[in-house]
Amino acid sequence: MVEADFPTYAALMTSPRAAGFGGPLSKRQAWGLFCHDIACWSLYGHGGLMIDRRADGLCIGQVGISHGPLFPEKELGWLLYESHEGRGYATEAAAALRDWAAAALEVSELVSYIAPNNAGSIAVAERLGAVRDLVADRPDPKDLVYRHDLTTARR
Repeated sequence: MVEADFPTYAALMTSPRAAGFGGPLSKRQAWGLFCHDIACWSLYGHGGLMIDRRADGLCIGQVGISHGPLFPEKELGWLLYESHEGRGYATEAAAALRDWAAAALEVSELVSYIAPNNAGSIAVAERLGAVRDLVADRPDPKDLVYRHDLTTARR
């Protein structure tokens, strides 16, 4: 993640499309989350990464592993900018980061917190092999929790 990624990230996070992940946010709040994703690398050895399309290098979204006092467990999350959904980008990026986490961080589980009406993200979680966890703690009581078992994830 670099500072030049922030304007497009902020445009999404301050828009109604961000409702599924706590938004719409103010620009200040978006900056806080952006910085959180960067800071996690120093604090926990993981964090956010921007998704750049191979064909042309265009930044089309973000994938990351979040942790800290706002997250009960390490969360594998993803977001795509408008008009890039439905092409497998989120699944590909999240699978790569999940597999990296299993090998590099030696974690056996991750969770994904998903708004109940976010059918696209639910589908990504299920394609990744995650299973709904009805009893897990969550930062927002309305979120669904999908658990990724990294001991059995296909790599």
